[in-house]
Amino acid sequence: MATTKKNANKMVKVTLVKSVIGTKKSHIACVRGLGLRRTNHTVELVDTPSVRGMINKVYYLVKCEG
Repeated sequence: MATTKKNANKMVKVTLVKSVIGTKKSHIACVRGLGLRRTNHTVELVDTPSVRGMINKVYYLVKCEG
């Protein structure tokens, strides 16, 4: 319970900067799982290890702040 409260303060902004056309299906799934829909779309997510893992998988498609 304390871990969730601690992570609630840490947020990360993720922006899709490159199109997913021509990428692997698993990478498209990661982008969709992050909540990104189109190029230049930005979402703010809780900074958790699972979110960081998805960002690292598609690092060449996204820009991460925070």
